[in-house]
Amino acid sequence: MEAIGNAKTTRNDNSSRFGKYIEIGFGRRGDIIGANMRTYLLEKSRVVFQASMERNYHIFYQLCASKDLPEMRALKLEAAESFRYTNQGQETQIPGTDDVVELERTRNAFTVLGVQSDTQMELFRILAAILHLGNINIQASGRGGDRSYIDTDDRSLALFAKLLGVEGAQMAHWLCHRRLAVGGEMLVKPMAGQQAAEARDALAKHIYGQLFSWTVQRLNAALRTQREKPKSFIGVLDIYGFETFDRNSFEQFCINYANEKLQQQFNRHVFHLEQEEYVREELPWSRIEFSDNQPCIDLIEGSLGLLDLLDEECRMPKGSEESWARKLYDQHSTRSAHFRKPRMSNTAFIILHFADTVQYECDGFLDKNRDTVFEEPINIMRASQSELVAELFQQDSAGGAATLSVPNGNLRSGKRAHREHKLTVGFQFRQSLQLLMETLNSTTPHYVRCIKPNDLKEPFVFDPKRAVQQLRACGVLETIRISAAGYPSRWTYEEFFSRYRVLLRGSLSAGEIRAGCQRALSELIPDPEQYCFGKTKVFFRAGQVAVLEKLRAERLHAASVVIQSWVRGWLGRRRFLCLRWAALTLQRYARGGLARRRAQILRYTRAALVIQKTYRMVTVRQLYRMIREATITIQAYTRGLLVRKNYRKLLQERAAVCLQAAMRGWLQRRAYGRVRAAVVLMQCCVRRRRARRELQKLRAEARSVERFRELNKGMEVKLMQLQLRADQQTRESVSLRETLHAEREAHSAELEQLRSSLRRMQVQLQEQPQRTRKISEREEEERRRIEEKAISDILQFTQEIEALKTERDCLLKDKEELSTRLQEQEKAQADCVQRAVSQAGEDVQAELEEERRRYQGLLRDFTRLEQRYDNLRDMSLLSERPRGHRRTDSAQSVTLEPLSPVTSSFSGSPAFPSPEEVRRVSVTSPTPTPDRRVLGPDGPLNALMEEVGVAKDTADKMQGEDLRHAYDAVRVANKLLENQLLSQRWQWEKELAALRQQVEGLERGRAPPETANSTELQELQEQVEVRELECCRLRQQLTDLRGVAALRRVLSFTGPTVSSSARAAPSAPLRRGGSTAGLLECRKRDEAKLIKNLITDVRVDTALSLPLGLPARVLFLCVQQADCSGDQTRALSLCTAAIAGIKAALKKHSGDLDMTALWLKNTCLLADLLIQHSAKQAGGASEELLPLAFDFSETSRALSDLRIQAYQQLLSISESRLQPIIVPAMLESETIPGLSGSAGKLVSSRKRAGSDPRPAGSEAPSMAAVLRELGALHAALSRQELPLALQEQALRQLSHLLAATALNSLLLRKDMCCWNRGLQIRYNVSLLEEWLRGRGLQAGGAVATLEPLIQAAQLLQMSKKSESDAAAMVQTCHVLSAQQIVKILTLYSPQSDAEERVTLNFIRIVQGLLRERSDGQPPQLLLDAHRVFPVTFPHQPPPAQGTEQLAIPEALKISFLRRA
Repeated sequence: MEAIGNAKTTRNDNSSRFGKYIEIGFGRRGDIIGANMRTYLLEKSRVVFQASMERNYHIFYQLCASKDLPEMRALKLEAAESFRYTNQGQETQIPGTDDVVELERTRNAFTVLGVQSDTQMELFRILAAILHLGNINIQASGRGGDRSYIDTDDRSLALFAKLLGVEGAQMAHWLCHRRLAVGGEMLVKPMAGQQAAEARDALAKHIYGQLFSWTVQRLNAALRTQREKPKSFIGVLDIYGFETFDRNSFEQFCINYANEKLQQQFNRHVFHLEQEEYVREELPWSRIEFSDNQPCIDLIEGSLGLLDLLDEECRMPKGSEESWARKLYDQHSTRSAHFRKPRMSNTAFIILHFADTVQYECDGFLDKNRDTVFEEPINIMRASQSELVAELFQQDSAGGAATLSVPNGNLRSGKRAHREHKLTVGFQFRQSLQLLMETLNSTTPHYVRCIKPNDLKEPFVFDPKRAVQQLRACGVLETIRISAAGYPSRWTYEEFFSRYRVLLRGSLSAGEIRAGCQRALSELIPDPEQYCFGKTKVFFRAGQVAVLEKLRAERLHAASVVIQSWVRGWLGRRRFLCLRWAALTLQRYARGGLARRRAQILRYTRAALVIQKTYRMVTVRQLYRMIREATITIQAYTRGLLVRKNYRKLLQERAAVCLQAAMRGWLQRRAYGRVRAAVVLMQCCVRRRRARRELQKLRAEARSVERFRELNKGMEVKLMQLQLRADQQTRESVSLRETLHAEREAHSAELEQLRSSLRRMQVQLQEQPQRTRKISEREEEERRRIEEKAISDILQFTQEIEALKTERDCLLKDKEELSTRLQEQEKAQADCVQRAVSQAGEDVQAELEEERRRYQGLLRDFTRLEQRYDNLRDMSLLSERPRGHRRTDSAQSVTLEPLSPVTSSFSGSPAFPSPEEVRRVSVTSPTPTPDRRVLGPDGPLNALMEEVGVAKDTADKMQGEDLRHAYDAVRVANKLLENQLLSQRWQWEKELAALRQQVEGLERGRAPPETANSTELQELQEQVEVRELECCRLRQQLTDLRGVAALRRVLSFTGPTVSSSARAAPSAPLRRGGSTAGLLECRKRDEAKLIKNLITDVRVDTALSLPLGLPARVLFLCVQQADCSGDQTRALSLCTAAIAGIKAALKKHSGDLDMTALWLKNTCLLADLLIQHSAKQAGGASEELLPLAFDFSETSRALSDLRIQAYQQLLSISESRLQPIIVPAMLESETIPGLSGSAGKLVSSRKRAGSDPRPAGSEAPSMAAVLRELGALHAALSRQELPLALQEQALRQLSHLLAATALNSLLLRKDMCCWNRGLQIRYNVSLLEEWLRGRGLQAGGAVATLEPLIQAAQLLQMSKKSESDAAAMVQTCHVLSAQQIVKILTLYSPQSDAEERVTLNFIRIVQGLLRERSDGQPPQLLLDAHRVFPVTFPHQPPPAQGTEQLAIPEALKISFLRRA
């Protein structure tokens, strides 16, 4: 509170510029359990003005001194001398005070109060914004300076808007203008420079006042008792003292008025009550007179007093300080002895206070009493992106009617606003002072007077005159005078008897206490003038109580000496007896211990003798055994050594023989190698001679450029053909492998069957029981016969197996022949079916893609307009024009955009406005007049709506004619599209039924031997079923696209009745009894906190370190718990809050790929979870899934729109990064060695033309930069494990942007159309294709979008002479349009003398061939680089997870969620 409420003045370096009353509450046990603070009259004028040798509030100088701290650099602060609000007093430092250390103490105090570090930084941003607001330069303009303006590039304005999160242009406008409501009309009036400066200062004071009130509220919330209600309290009033300066204004007037009231209370308590008690006790007393300041208080607050006249003058439309001063002179100059008029001034007055006579200047009294702040800047502050700023001014709007006043009426209702804002600062101060007086009167006050020794603020210097003046001003001298004349000390007779009973003699009964006290006092105090007896009390002069206390202390000291002597003797005797008993006990235990120790020594000695004897015996026995074992071991090793020596000798002899044989063989091989090397050397010499001759010929050919071109001619075409051929052969080889694998499996199955039969027979033979060893000759003969029979059976089975193999080969040949004939017969039929199914699927898919593209474009435009809707709403009010004449200010120009009529047709029905016109009508245009209507109510739109059967209930509830017509148009278009798709679906199903009947007829008419080929028919049926499933999927997507979610949200913003009726329409489903184990419960009051901690305010590093999809799973568990509880309102509210939070997070991180990908992942996961657990999907799923009871279809549509928005934001980030480097990287970069000469010529020509946007000396972008940006996008998507199909769609969009931008630049630049550039462009595109294939993204259409650029590069490298070259060119460049091909040929410019220009005759030949080509290419020259491909999100049902499976980190601070 010192940092934000204290400041340096001329008399005090730490002067408190506000009054405060602190109540300290005590519990039942007397401990402090809480506190509360009330503040009075903060000096807000010090924020914008300081007198000489004074400072502003301490917090501003602390921030300026800490500007170099890392966390403070974002505030863009400078030294305090650089700001207007801190340099007016020309004193920015306080000797002996370090502002950096003081700021650290302030931050520690905020932390103790529970203010988080991010909230502290928001508070510091607001304070820094106030400093920057004071530096905004307001310049005068117009005739006579009656207008003012602020430069749009004002740095202080930009910093102020950035720190507070408001619109700088709107703030600059409303600082220089004000809005008036006169006679029911709205007027915008410009303000003069001085008035604009005063409005700026008033805004600064109001912001600081709101911040001060917020800090007091946080302080009271932190100190408020939580356990119990306080039983008692102690109030501490720290308020400003009496002030008188050279120039006194409204603040000094209020301060001195408060001191008058406090002095009156002090007089009443000290003087009145003191003398009343003397009279009540019937003491002989003469009354002392003292001055009473009630007339001065009546002058200020009485009827027609200074405050009443001031409030009356403030309510006057043209009230001024001069008229108020004249009223004061007329009313009080002759009626009040405490009011005087100065001789030399007509705008000042003098009041005779109890402490001193003060002259007040009337200048500024009215403005400070009104405390006027215009409403327009306050509305801008309420729309701030900063939560703290919005909170401050939302509180202001709720309960701050006393501090915010709108002069001359309000925007909505002038009379009502005047009644709400009639409380002035003086009236509020008088009320708060009255409450303070009531509090003081209801308590027992004690006073502490602070006396300043000097005005120089120096130690050990005492100014007697100044001290006496302060003592007189605070009434201390008067108090001393009364105390000297009276009896300051008093006791009741019972208290006196209880206190000084030791001085009395004998015992007294209750009725004799007063007489005993009188007798004792006559003995103790000889002078009877020093005390006096009252009815219930005895009174003493000053100093007599000290005499009694001295006598009492002497009597108590003598008694204590006697008591101490007896106590010390008793303690000495007791100590002696204890010591004697302890000595005897120690002796007894010591003697017993010595005896036990001797007995133990004797036992140990005997045991040692026994152990020694046994140990010696064991040692000798072990030594004997060791010697015996060593002897045996030495003998064994000696005998083994002799045997091994003989064995090694034999091995050495054998090795010598092997070495001799190897050496002789090596000598022979070396001789052969020398002969062979000589022969090879001779051959190499001859071949080298021939190669040198051939090399010379090749070098001569290589010097010719024409030869180089012939070698590279058609190379790219051949490479592409080889690539296609290789892909086709790969597919054929895969099919052949599958066929071969099937045949091998059949063969292995038959062979395994034969082997199993053979094994069974062998097992049967082995299972026969064994005979005994003694077998007779007959049994032996029978066994021999059985074995011979088994052998013959095995031979017979082997012959049968060979016959079966031969038969199988024949069957395989027959099968192949039958398959060939069947394929030839059914080829035509299969092709027909395939073409029909493909054509129908392509038609439906094309229509679906077109509808999805339109819908996503409308959603993207709505998202862009939604961000600025709130602030544009106020600005659009200025552009409204009524039907009649309306008077406006001459300086305010309002332009209305005319709407073009709609005259086109759509299948015989009236057309609908384009999306751009709908947006222009619904957002920027005023209320349509009868002359300018869009699809009026009597037009053809209603007829078309009745024809297609579109209801008008929802549209009639719209607020705004333009929005209703736009919504009707879209609904009609959707209905027509739905009818067309349904008719196509019916025709397509009819064709499918006919084809299915044909296939069944072919199956019935086929002969029985053809059953072996049923596999092919099944494959054909499977293809038909796949097409049917695809049709079902397309119909489902069409159903999802019927709801226009974007327009419904527009309706929710414009009219609350629509949303309320929509919510009330569906009846609440019945509550089901499902298990809620593993779910999370979020209470209603914790909903905003959950969204803030989990989505909006989560840090980037914390969000990226979370498990994948954790926020979505947590939100879904909370929604599922609310659904299981039957609370539909809470479930829908939580979904709505989550969607709004994700929108805010996307807006906050609009330039971060990783964060955008993260929220795209969570949005997709939340949508998949809602779809997976919906009643339709979960009905046929496993029993583990708990279906949702309520309908979340609207939430699913909103999530679908939200993930489209996140996907578009992701692409916009990548496109903004890629756009500046596409042309330099794809067309201008030099990455192939050998083309540096042409590249250098190209770059130099571009620099001469002055079209290169890069600065001189900077590195030119290359394909590595493009691949780096694509890799960043791919890494962000892969890190979140988004589906591969979604990654392919994103890369397809960016590939189209690369190809279209590069091709458009190529078509507009003549220096790019050459053979070398074509080779370089093809190489760059190949790098991009290789990057896509390396990551498996080539299947999503990204490579196909590069085809126009690839064909343009091939066109630059192809030969351009003969007709055959022209035919090959037309056949190769089938993707390029005729205009593009002709444009490239026209711009082709050779870069060397070896190349030739394209002749005009060759271009005419190509044009003729292009006219003959009927490929349906659109007649366009440039590609649409901003074309948007519609995106589809595959549904991936996530695995079910409960609360126990989620690892929720502590950094999210969502521990308030309860596990169900």
